[in-house]
Amino acid sequence: MLQSIRDRSKSWGAKIIIGAVVATMALFGVDSLVTLFTGSPDDVAEVNGQTITRQQVEMNVQRAIRSGQVPPEQERALRNQVLDELITDALLDSYAEDGGMYLSESQLDQLIVTLPEFQDQNGRFDADLFRNRLASAGYSPTGFREELKADMQRQQLQQGLAFSDFTLDNERERLGELQRQTRSFRYHLLEVDDLETPPQASEEQLEAYYEANADNYQRPEQVRLEYVIIDREEMAAEYELDEQVLRDAYAERGSDAERRISHIMVTFSAERSREEAEAILEEVQARLDEGDDFADLAEEYSDDTSTSDAGGDLGTVSRGFFDDAFEEAAFSLGEGETSDIVESGNGLHLIRVTELDMPSFEEMRDELQREAALSEVTDDFNRRVQQLIDDSFAADDLQSVADDIGLELHTTDWVSRDDAEGVLSEPGVMEAAFSDDVLVEGFNSEVLELDDDRRMVLRVDEHREATLLELDEVRERVEASVNANLRRAALRELAEAQIEALREGEELDLDWQSVDEADRQSGAAPRAVVQAAFRLPQPNGETRFGHVVDGDQVAVIALDGVTAGEVNAEVESFVTQMAERLRAQAAIQGLLEYLRSTAEIERL
Repeated sequence: MLQSIRDRSKSWGAKIIIGAVVATMALFGVDSLVTLFTGSPDDVAEVNGQTITRQQVEMNVQRAIRSGQVPPEQERALRNQVLDELITDALLDSYAEDGGMYLSESQLDQLIVTLPEFQDQNGRFDADLFRNRLASAGYSPTGFREELKADMQRQQLQQGLAFSDFTLDNERERLGELQRQTRSFRYHLLEVDDLETPPQASEEQLEAYYEANADNYQRPEQVRLEYVIIDREEMAAEYELDEQVLRDAYAERGSDAERRISHIMVTFSAERSREEAEAILEEVQARLDEGDDFADLAEEYSDDTSTSDAGGDLGTVSRGFFDDAFEEAAFSLGEGETSDIVESGNGLHLIRVTELDMPSFEEMRDELQREAALSEVTDDFNRRVQQLIDDSFAADDLQSVADDIGLELHTTDWVSRDDAEGVLSEPGVMEAAFSDDVLVEGFNSEVLELDDDRRMVLRVDEHREATLLELDEVRERVEASVNANLRRAALRELAEAQIEALREGEELDLDWQSVDEADRQSGAAPRAVVQAAFRLPQPNGETRFGHVVDGDQVAVIALDGVTAGEVNAEVESFVTQMAERLRAQAAIQGLLEYLRSTAEIERL
């Protein structure tokens, strides 16, 4: 079971957990699960009494971005998806707990030690590597275990549903027969021009359709809004930074970057004193100053016979591989720089960084500019947010608040609770717009924390109740729908009449398009036509006729022959697997729909 869980841990959540561990996420620090963000942990949703906080949403958004799964420019659009995922996780966690799903501590230990992300070059679990990678990802060991355990229990639940399904031998054989079958058919497309008199909707038909489909012509309760936003990203984009600040930030990044290093080691012991070893390295330094090659000198002088033939190359290293003195020297150097003499163990070293595992300064300039500018404008951002809190609470409008703080006053067209787009669709915004304080009392909203970098205040400018739109307001839409239905019905009647004539042996002047031995994926005819041809009964010596609606056209189909096709074990196995997978997905989706329909879910 454990291996099965590990092999199949492909959920979005599992990818984020493992992906975050692999990536270097400098934004986070050890044990920062609680204090990771400066924003307040406001609740954004409640699932059966269990709260989901804004902090949880932000943490998962950032981890998705830092693990490379989502481009940074999609950060804001990602939040609703992340919230949906957290709601689904909460439902599955509760269901798994109620169902007695369990992962023991020993199983969890075994899973962790077998993850390649925590293994050394020899494939063995490395405790230091485990701690370092968790720390760089913002996890404590305990926090990581809890998240991994929860994710694996969700996998157990979903796999239990998936593996409970199976295919009988006769089902497998029948699926294979149907999949390899090919069909030869003809088809003729009927269009509106084939009708002698295309039908036009009468007023009575329009009114009847309008009344029968009144729900489609409801205008929901709507508001026009005014709002202001303080956006730290926009403030940072306008902030000019000194070039040296960016250079210093790049150097600081480089101090922690993985690097490829070489060394020249001279040992000292009873046969050679420390002073003699130091003198040898001073001679090496002098030759380096004269322009001699470091690799050649390593081959000539280094006592480390495992690397001397390779120019002293130690490969690419990260922090934690060497003792403190060696590491401090190696990570204080830039690319191409050589250290002073460093003592480590019973040897002295000269260390050279031959390559930094990080992009060039120019490649990182925009990112460095953004991060440094964000840091520089933080105090001003916080000051303006506090002013927004104070001004909006006391003001009877938003224009004066915008003018006082120097913000743009945004206005919207009519918008309902459910059709908001852009910033209005973010969690909490429309809830605030339709709250009693804002909608009924006419107050400015509280300051809404959209994410770490944006704060919003909104106000209702106009409001109108839900109502059924008059027929004249939607006449064009109604008329288009009715006429389309009438024309499709007329084409179906024409197709049925032609099919009846064909069955009676009449010769019709139809522009038949022939398709020979098409399989189910054939592109030789419109997709709807191919699917309809495969739904017709087998001819058994006589042509079978049928028709299908395809958009504004209706196709008349004549099925002439069916061929069994050649047996292909690989294809048939794939078809069986796909059928089982689809049934498994349907079972899991059915469970999720059931859990959502029976749960108390509230987006705050």
